[in-house]
Amino acid sequence: QVQLVESGGGLVQAGGSLRLSCAASGSIFSINAMGWYRQAPGKQRELVAAITSGGSTNYADSVKGRFTISRDNAKNTVYLQMNSLKPEDTAVYYCNAEVRSWFGNENDYWGQGTQVTVSS
Repeated sequence: QVQLVESGGGLVQAGGSLRLSCAASGSIFSINAMGWYRQAPGKQRELVAAITSGGSTNYADSVKGRFTISRDNAKNTVYLQMNSLKPEDTAVYYCNAEVRSWFGNENDYWGQGTQVTVSS
């Protein structure tokens, strides 16, 4: 079993910054892609940013230039640095990881979500 634990959400004023962290633990042989998704009330969950084990990144157009995703492979942890936050960034942010276990199977895992609220 694998657990993803997120931290770093909160309330911030527009223009401010937050840093989200997500640590994976459990039966992990390796982690392929890790990413952050978000879901605002009444909207579908959307990809915010993703990063491969080799460090290649992908961002939603709405966050390019403001958010930076990074990871520490030794700690099985992914980060999301969010700068110049806007009220439209308000959502529950979820961490995702593609994990290969010691038994060889691959599965997608999700964190419990962390609330980010940006006030205008």
